[in-house]
Amino acid sequence: MKKEIWFETGNQKIDLAKVPRLYPAALVHAAGETASVSLEWAEMKAEIIVLESYVLICDFDPVGEIPLNRVELRYATKEELFEAMNAIAEALKV
Repeated sequence: MKKEIWFETGNQKIDLAKVPRLYPAALVHAAGETASVSLEWAEMKAEIIVLESYVLICDFDPVGEIPLNRVELRYATKEELFEAMNAIAEALKV
């Protein structure tokens, strides 16, 4: 049994030991659609998209399966996203 590794933010509490995939993204509006895209893509297309927020996506489904069980943690700035990522990295060092 895996040891629980908790990350708390706002009103959410996530057991990182149950998260096989964790990655940053940008939530954008483009051509009438909303999508999560890579940070690099959002920066390259900044002039044609509307950035809604930065997100840290926690997928709970096993790698190789369609990620249906996920939590998206939203942040207003890239700096806040990176602070959360650093806090998670510190929690995983335990």
